[in-house]
Amino acid sequence: MSVTSRYLNAWEGFWRDAPEAPGSVIWDAEPAFSAEHHLTLFRPHLADPALPLVDLGCGNGTQTRFLAERFPVVLGVDLSAAAVDLARRCDPAGRAEFTRLDATDAEAVRALWHRLGDANVYVRGVIHQSEPADRPRVVEAIRILLGARGRAFVFELSEAAKGVLGELVRDPAGPPPKLRPVFSHGLAPAEVADAAFPGLFHAAGLDVLATGELPLATTESTPDGEPIELPAHWLVAGPGGSAPH
Repeated sequence: MSVTSRYLNAWEGFWRDAPEAPGSVIWDAEPAFSAEHHLTLFRPHLADPALPLVDLGCGNGTQTRFLAERFPVVLGVDLSAAAVDLARRCDPAGRAEFTRLDATDAEAVRALWHRLGDANVYVRGVIHQSEPADRPRVVEAIRILLGARGRAFVFELSEAAKGVLGELVRDPAGPPPKLRPVFSHGLAPAEVADAAFPGLFHAAGLDVLATGELPLATTESTPDGEPIELPAHWLVAGPGGSAPH
């Protein structure tokens, strides 16, 4: 099974319209405020740092390029062909590889695992943007890619982010410019209940090895110049049996 055409078209439209300039997308924060913090939390749990790393939902590849300087093989994958094209254009040095992947297509995910072998997986803001029926399939894709030795770092907006986003949308001055395309393309962030987040991984047979909270840095500011951060949380997951006893 694959994602609905509505969902695919929404992301294709979003990335087709996205400017190429760094920081033009609201969540396209510099890695120093994003992936670098995540790696500090992720590294202690890696069973094998030499495994390939898959950036699942890579978007325009900003974090992927950063990760490619820290892991031997890094592959950025995204549902949107427009995102993959943009990521390649933004990586003229070819530091990372990019390819299109529908994470809800288990056959395609298994084919990628057969090509790469076990992999570590980085996921930033994919599950909370997925349609409800697709969330378990995305987590199943993570499970497949991990194999027996991989670990996953998953970073998602928390429930509280929805209220913060609502206030920004209702502001008399209108929502911040970089937030407008998210809603105009029919994307609905922060749609996963906090209590359901780790349960998705347990249901897939994965062990949750660590959890925590960390705000999502954005590239937007309030009218008074304050950087906008959104409530978010993270977890590290591994194959069943990887949790310490």
